[in-house]
Amino acid sequence: MNETVELAILSVQKANKSFCRFISANDVGATGSHQSGFYIPKGSAELLFDTPGTKGENKDKTINIKWQNDFDTISRAIYYGTGTRNEYRLTRFGKGFPFLNDDNVGDLFILSHIEADQYEGYVLSNDDDIEDFFTAFDLTSNETNKLINKTISVSAENKLLGCFNGFIALLNKSFPSTIDLANTSRTCFNTAYGITNKKVIAEPDKGLLQWLNAEYQLFKAIELEVYSENINVPFNNLDTLINFANTILNRRKSRAGKSLENHLAEVFKIFDLKFEPQCITEDYKKPDFIFPGKKQYHDNNYDKAKLVFLASKTTCKDRWRQIINEADRIEIKHLFTLQQGISKNQLNEMYKEGVRLVVPKPYISSFPKEYQEKIFSLEGFISFTNSKQK
Repeated sequence: MNETVELAILSVQKANKSFCRFISANDVGATGSHQSGFYIPKGSAELLFDTPGTKGENKDKTINIKWQNDFDTISRAIYYGTGTRNEYRLTRFGKGFPFLNDDNVGDLFILSHIEADQYEGYVLSNDDDIEDFFTAFDLTSNETNKLINKTISVSAENKLLGCFNGFIALLNKSFPSTIDLANTSRTCFNTAYGITNKKVIAEPDKGLLQWLNAEYQLFKAIELEVYSENINVPFNNLDTLINFANTILNRRKSRAGKSLENHLAEVFKIFDLKFEPQCITEDYKKPDFIFPGKKQYHDNNYDKAKLVFLASKTTCKDRWRQIINEADRIEIKHLFTLQQGISKNQLNEMYKEGVRLVVPKPYISSFPKEYQEKIFSLEGFISFTNSKQK
């Protein structure tokens, strides 16, 4: 989540009262009106004044607004009550104020009353940022232009934990299958944080890492529930303790590998790539992913240049050699890993053997500089594979 969005959410959470609305053409003076400034509807007047304005009179006060947690304006909150006017506005932001231009029409304006005459203001322009803010307070786009009701809002984190707890309650102190674990954690996260296929397509590397983190959270919560009785009772002997510890460690290792495969498969489905997981090649080998699939792989008339191989391993410093002979028709083997950083010597050996790394975009910088351009991000790998399927 963008840092500005996080700050805006925190501002609302700590405020006495908060308000949001989309910036209009009238606000920026683009309708030909002589009055620009943020319009505040009468139903939200308490954000600015202790008592409502009286028709027939104007009233105003000076307030301090810190914008984007970056700079301050000494602004004017005013009620226009004379003549035909009956409205509240915020004005006086100083020369060069960046949020009352034509380009700001459609942005989300957020104002929080912190204390006395101190306010905090935020303007969100990006669609994803606006959706993240709405998700945090259980809002929709048609619930703006009014005070934010924090008493009924539920944070995304609380929604996620609530979804996890509901799933755990159904398990009756047992572990789910790896596919159920992956699917449930992903569904809970997407629902809590408003993650859509559009967002995943825009940032597949980010989406994958978020899903992996969510599944780890859920798995840890299940472990605590399942093993709660074991860890609260002393073990009778050392062998029992060791066996118990090994059971936990083996389950964790097994889950981590399957987790990565499951979430990668979901990303590929969202991008509408043709692929087949765990299909059998020579000597009953089972590569993690063959694009477009087993039928094409075993069809000698199918152009092998259009075949793509992808293995997935959470770490690969030693285990990368396992994939070299998993698909003889495909010379270059792509390997997706969560490994952060490998030595130049190992990378050189990998590349000599035809292995090409794919890692989450933020991890690329952890590899030697001379290899960074040779490493695919998940987004880059998807683009590469999609070009083969056209």
